[in-house]
Amino acid sequence: MSFSITEAAKEAKKAARQVANLNAQQKDQLLTDIAESLISNTKSILIANAKDLAAGEENGLDAAMLDRLALDPTRIQGIADAVIEIAGQTDPVGSISKIERMPSGIQVGKMRIPLGVIAMIYESRPNVTIDAAALCLKAGNAVVLRGGKEAVHSNLALAECIKFALAKHQLDPAAVVVVPDTDRAVMNELMTLNESIDLIIPRGGEGLIRFVSENSRIPVIQHYKGVCHLYVDSTADEAKAINLLKNGKTQRTGVCNSLETLLVHKDIAATFLPKAAALLAEHNTVIHACESSIEYFEGAEVATEDDWHAEYLAMEIAIKVVSDFEQAIEHIEEYSSGHTEVIASQDYSKTQEFIRRINSAVVMANASSRFSDGGQLGLGAEIGISTSKLHAYGPMGAESLTTEKFIVMGDGEVRA
Repeated sequence: MSFSITEAAKEAKKAARQVANLNAQQKDQLLTDIAESLISNTKSILIANAKDLAAGEENGLDAAMLDRLALDPTRIQGIADAVIEIAGQTDPVGSISKIERMPSGIQVGKMRIPLGVIAMIYESRPNVTIDAAALCLKAGNAVVLRGGKEAVHSNLALAECIKFALAKHQLDPAAVVVVPDTDRAVMNELMTLNESIDLIIPRGGEGLIRFVSENSRIPVIQHYKGVCHLYVDSTADEAKAINLLKNGKTQRTGVCNSLETLLVHKDIAATFLPKAAALLAEHNTVIHACESSIEYFEGAEVATEDDWHAEYLAMEIAIKVVSDFEQAIEHIEEYSSGHTEVIASQDYSKTQEFIRRINSAVVMANASSRFSDGGQLGLGAEIGISTSKLHAYGPMGAESLTTEKFIVMGDGEVRA
């Protein structure tokens, strides 16, 4: 029987009503069973993932994409742990806030409610299949998951774990739809189904996100790229700043919270840049340096305008010496993608001014950009990162997958 995305979305809309009516305890037990199913099915998941990795290598996927695609027992345990953490969080659905009595006598408040049906369109990352399903279910939503062809075997294996848990709780299997057909036409059709789907979250390369944003009839959460900056201020602790650079640039380069641009105050450049050069040379990093910093880096290329906009997702970085704090702020405001910015400084007033003035989704003082992640920020996991400010901003957890309705309580009041 051929797969129909239109019918699947309609079924998901029906299932969403059932999920929305689950209480907190029922949802948390469902998530716990998904986590346990993941662990018990580790072997079959790894067999499926090996097929995807082999096909990816054969098709010339780059190292960053292969890293995102790869699963191992540790990563599967980490995915399961994230689901358990989500289960342990407070249920956002039904929470009431801002109760106020109006002059008329009525009491007005807001209650959190599910969005309905959320569609995820994503590339390469099989962990998104579980993260998205868990977060959507926690928030009382159904979800349609359309992964890329490079991860199709992994995604379908993970889907079996979700199906098992849904069946155990006698829930409609359409509450979580993992699309088995990776044809581009299916994705194009999905983006037209505004009567069944309430929100689309694309997660992948800039090309995918722009395509979805430009062609969808359904509201889209946008996150085009992560051009993350580290600014090393004149008062920075150089040892701490080097560790921030090392962790942010070299720990895992193919992710959106890795550092892409290093800004260094001119007053500390002469002592800090040689240390940065030694670190980056150790990791065979390609350097794009401004005229004031290029002398410190052997074999560096002169940075161009394009380098300040670049999301390399590789062992590659742009470096610029700035004359003062204001120039660092101006550079970030000009070239930021709105993802994550970091200041290294021992001057409390400077860190607080940086945090106040920079309006990226995540702003940090003396902490690695790699913490810009839903799991690290207390969300358990993230369904994506929004850099569009509406209706969510930054890593999106379960609460970001809800909205609010007004509730009014009275005692027979009528409007004059």
